[in-house]
Amino acid sequence: MTSYSSAAHATLHLRSLSKQTPRAISSSSISETPSIKLPIKKIPGDYGIPLISPLKDRLDYFYFQGRELYFKSRIQKHNSTVYRTNMPPGPFISSNPNVVVLLDGKSFPVLHDVTKVEKMNLFTGTYMPSTDLTGGFRVLSYLDPSEPKHAQLKQLLFFLLKSRRDHVIPEFHVSFTEMFEHLEAELAANGKADFSTPNDTASFGFLCRSFFGFNPVDTKLGLDGPGIISKWVLLQLGPVISLGLPWFIEDPLLHTFRLPAFIVKSDYKRLYDIFYENSDFVLDEGEKLGICKEETCHNLVFATCFNSFGGMKIFFPTLMKWIGRSGGSVQRKLAEEIRSVVRSNGGKVTMMGLEQMALTKSVVYEALRMDPPVPLQYGKAKRDIVIESHDTGFEIKKGEMLCGFQTLATRDSRIFEKGEEFVGDRFVGEKGEKLLEHVLWSNGPENGTTTLANKQCAGKDFVVMAARLLVVELFLRYDSIEIEVGTAQLGREFHSGVEEKILNPGKMAKTQCLKSFCLIEYADCWCCQGNGICHATQADCLKRC
Repeated sequence: MTSYSSAAHATLHLRSLSKQTPRAISSSSISETPSIKLPIKKIPGDYGIPLISPLKDRLDYFYFQGRELYFKSRIQKHNSTVYRTNMPPGPFISSNPNVVVLLDGKSFPVLHDVTKVEKMNLFTGTYMPSTDLTGGFRVLSYLDPSEPKHAQLKQLLFFLLKSRRDHVIPEFHVSFTEMFEHLEAELAANGKADFSTPNDTASFGFLCRSFFGFNPVDTKLGLDGPGIISKWVLLQLGPVISLGLPWFIEDPLLHTFRLPAFIVKSDYKRLYDIFYENSDFVLDEGEKLGICKEETCHNLVFATCFNSFGGMKIFFPTLMKWIGRSGGSVQRKLAEEIRSVVRSNGGKVTMMGLEQMALTKSVVYEALRMDPPVPLQYGKAKRDIVIESHDTGFEIKKGEMLCGFQTLATRDSRIFEKGEEFVGDRFVGEKGEKLLEHVLWSNGPENGTTTLANKQCAGKDFVVMAARLLVVELFLRYDSIEIEVGTAQLGREFHSGVEEKILNPGKMAKTQCLKSFCLIEYADCWCCQGNGICHATQADCLKRC
């Protein structure tokens, strides 16, 4: 389960949706005595003049350079992927903005080694949002594994994921079928369709249905859930994001002083009440683990709405972006693989079938490598240590704050060939699978295991599975997609202006059943009969095919 990214995000415009036609290396990068004798050098860079330099760096980070150039320009300046700098928000929200940044794939994994770094209250970096936004509790994301409550709360999430695992695939299909049908109807009427709202609604609905067995639209929340979550998240992440406003307006408003929690108090209560009313089995399990129902419920809201919904809100458009850019060849191979596996599993999408889709898995991993949903990770040194980049060792003193920008670390060209490029089949085969230890989006290596004793995402496998399901649903319906990418804020909100190329009847007569279950031509479809309007369900098709 992940969090929202901390900067501007991509908007994605779907140009077309073409209907379907008939042994791992150790990730440890730190040691008290380097395993290979690398020269130990002083960490380059400095923190400048107190107050003034952090303010200047903040303006560079958000407005005058942008996040990626902020890091890259300093790599050039210092000729090092490890250096000292300041990170937002700085004055007057963060008492100490000083960090040592780690921007290569060898030094970055120190942030996952909880024997060397502490994670207490570092989820959002150099500051922590008010606990007034989470019912007065420090939720799991802000706890260090050394704290007793960490294991209890993480165990609770493991319980939730395990107890509801059989609901994930069917509820995903229900929620995202509704989304695609909505988009198709809007396309037919207007020639374009907004993707953002339907995607948010589908994602939130899927999470509530699969985790807790209720549809939020049928509750007092109605369709308000995603909007309430966005406001609630804004108050937490405002100091480390940009909304695209002029800097002289936005910087004093978001980055200088905290926005008061009472702004969303009543809205958050609506979220909390719905989860409390529909999660008795988890609340009871929490009491067995020694957690009161109130703390359990606030953690469920955070895990579902901030981590999981936030991750899907960010990553699903990103995944679509990379699939759209990958070109016709990759898309054709995805469609062939997905349809072949589904057909061989009796026309059903199953967990076993998902594991058989090697290219689909690789595409998801590659998107997570290129654009991790949580690009910034932090840790504070528990004692004096030595960190190694590829060529140099650096001494870190106890108490120093470390910050890794994962987007650069996981594109490291000394680890990944053509690291700046999206290669859809990068992780296919034994050689590709060995590279998974360098996919770090989950606060740990992708081939690692999340445990009670580490900070790796409790829902790591759930997130990957949901992303695969999106690809499966997409290519069971369409042969190809084309996209345009723009910019938006807070969670990759995007609008899709889709050209209605896919609704040409002449083309559709040569394509297959719209619902993609039969894999037969329209002219032979018992429901469509060539007119391209298929009302069949998967069960209907399986009975007849």
